[in-house]
Amino acid sequence: MTDALETAASLSFWRGPVQPEPLSGGITNTNFVVTDAGKRYVVRIGFDIAEHQIVRSNELAASRAAAAAGISPQVVHAEPGAMVLEFVEGDTLDEADVRDPSRLERLLPVISKCHQDIPQHFRGPAMLFWVFHILRNYAETLKQGQSAHRAMLTELSKKSDTLQDAVGPIDLVFGHNDLLAANFIDSGDKIWLIDWDYAGFNSPLFDLGGLASNNGFSEAQEDWLLENYYECTVDDELRRRFEAMKCASLLRETMWSMVSELHSDIDFDYAAYTAENLRKFNTSFDRYYARWDAK
Repeated sequence: MTDALETAASLSFWRGPVQPEPLSGGITNTNFVVTDAGKRYVVRIGFDIAEHQIVRSNELAASRAAAAAGISPQVVHAEPGAMVLEFVEGDTLDEADVRDPSRLERLLPVISKCHQDIPQHFRGPAMLFWVFHILRNYAETLKQGQSAHRAMLTELSKKSDTLQDAVGPIDLVFGHNDLLAANFIDSGDKIWLIDWDYAGFNSPLFDLGGLASNNGFSEAQEDWLLENYYECTVDDELRRRFEAMKCASLLRETMWSMVSELHSDIDFDYAAYTAENLRKFNTSFDRYYARWDAK
């Protein structure tokens, strides 16, 4: 934290001395709020993280494109290891907020704009976020790191292959790929989407599945999400592919946390986060398998 704070305080962007205030919530970055010349900013301190395929140049390009699309704060400064954004005054959402029907109706157009509008503004090389490649890479990282979880990797990899087969061919959009509740801010007149660490081209089903799994959607809410995103009646084929990707999003969150147990130096209880997401994944996969593949 000390090194990150010193970096945040010494950026060339500031007009005078500043005193960064820690901002809670980051588990792949260290974040601060800084007041300079009467304006407030958010500073994100973080470098590439090879284990998670985080490339900060991609995050910066996605952040700029998302701002140009009108769904994320403006990037006002960037230098190696640091990005400064305009501060957005508003409420950071929690899972219950996302599930609220009136809020969900406002969230969905933001996700659609992410998928369709960001490619019009994105400049430079762009990442591809394919969850099944990421899961295979995580499995190898965990083996090489002698993870305490390596005994379950064969079973988890088999389940991943089952889910990939079920997802089948995909449409390609620009995904946020980390739709946790805390990545949405409601400023009253609009909802903002922040934190573009994992942004890249992907199937829309991953963001939709992640939104549902991360925020505890009911089956009725999942159907509403699919019907309103695709503007069609949900059939069994779409529902099965969605539920498979929802499982994959939970497995990715689980294995992300397993890898973070080995490699992250951020003060966060990754072991507890692993256990909770593994429980969610096993429950979701068992439900998926009983409904679609055990017949």
